[in-house]
Amino acid sequence: MQAPPYDIRNAHQGFITLISVIIVGAVGTSIAVSVILLGLSSSRTSFAIEQSSQAKALVNACVEEALQQIRDSIPYTGSGSLIFGQGDCSYVVTSQGGQDRTITALGTVGTIVRKAEVVINTITPSIGVVSWQELSDF
Repeated sequence: MQAPPYDIRNAHQGFITLISVIIVGAVGTSIAVSVILLGLSSSRTSFAIEQSSQAKALVNACVEEALQQIRDSIPYTGSGSLIFGQGDCSYVVTSQGGQDRTITALGTVGTIVRKAEVVINTITPSIGVVSWQELSDF
């Protein structure tokens, strides 16, 4: 028996098909990896945004607590803190003379920290807030 003659054209077509399959597989794999990494990055970003919102809510809660302390005791100056399930916050009330007070508050959730400063110019008959602003640093 004699082997059939080897046709070089069929061999080239096989190599071209093999190379095409490898290239398409590599492109598909790189697209899949990119989509997975994009999803992870998006998930981390949304988690940080959620923590930032929670920290801001904690800062506002501490400022409200400080305002309540001032309502309860007009000459109040001092500090306090609140602990919640997702994080904690602290505040400091300082007197600027007369009825003027400054409240600085800090809220922390995980590694996210938010800060606020509230300036008050009157306490009686009602508390007058001059400014309530978020700060990058005290």
